[in-house]
Amino acid sequence: MTEREAERYLESFRVIADTREQNTARARKRFKALGPVERATLSFGDYCGNIDLYGGPVYDTFDTITPRCCVERKMSLDELAMCFTRGRDRFRREFQRADAAGAKVYLLIEGGSYEDIIAHRYRSKFASNAFLASLIAWCVRYNITPVFCRPETSAELIFQILYREMKEGLMQGEYG
Repeated sequence: MTEREAERYLESFRVIADTREQNTARARKRFKALGPVERATLSFGDYCGNIDLYGGPVYDTFDTITPRCCVERKMSLDELAMCFTRGRDRFRREFQRADAAGAKVYLLIEGGSYEDIIAHRYRSKFASNAFLASLIAWCVRYNITPVFCRPETSAELIFQILYREMKEGLMQGEYG
């Protein structure tokens, strides 16, 4: 597919947010910034992209969606630390499902950085060296791309990641 053809399909691009993504004031602000947002159950991740292709959407929002690419968003290092400690088994299963599906996962972490992990600038008692080791091991084991950002830029990053991945997938023939 040519870039021009891909861009024609991308005119229908919209973001799908997992139904388990809580409807908080912060989420509503993020949804508004994302443009049209569909809600559906995702097998893994919090957000994926959708377009109309050959007369219908790539993903039917009435079904549980197993996306080719998704963004798993964490609102803070505290939430991520909890995922690596108390919620580790559930977190592992989610990434195992993504890995088994061959999905590309971006782990978007709001309000933190590697430097914050190393300096233990988070509330959890999770040791900084264990936290960093877990994050890097997850990236290697499950082919995850971590993205650190401020909360106010997360919507733009979610949109750009999913849009660019969808465009590349179209141009590589993954959707047709």
